[in-house]
Amino acid sequence: MQNTQSRILILDCGSQFTQLIARRVREARVYSEIHPPTKSMEWIREWNPTGIILSGGPSSVTDDGAPTVPRELLD
Repeated sequence: MQNTQSRILILDCGSQFTQLIARRVREARVYSEIHPPTKSMEWIREWNPTGIILSGGPSSVTDDGAPTVPRELLD
């Protein structure tokens, strides 16, 4: 039986392992969805995830054009 109370938001910042992470979360019977890191804080609040996984990519956070997440998410 799937745990319908918990849901995990996976923000895909370019990792080659994002699908694997999602599969592992789902194997633990927790609902998850993968979305780009450009989702707004308003959308994230409305979706109301139990947890958030930031799936990193090959870029350094200091590189020009590196994927970013809403600043409020890290506060």
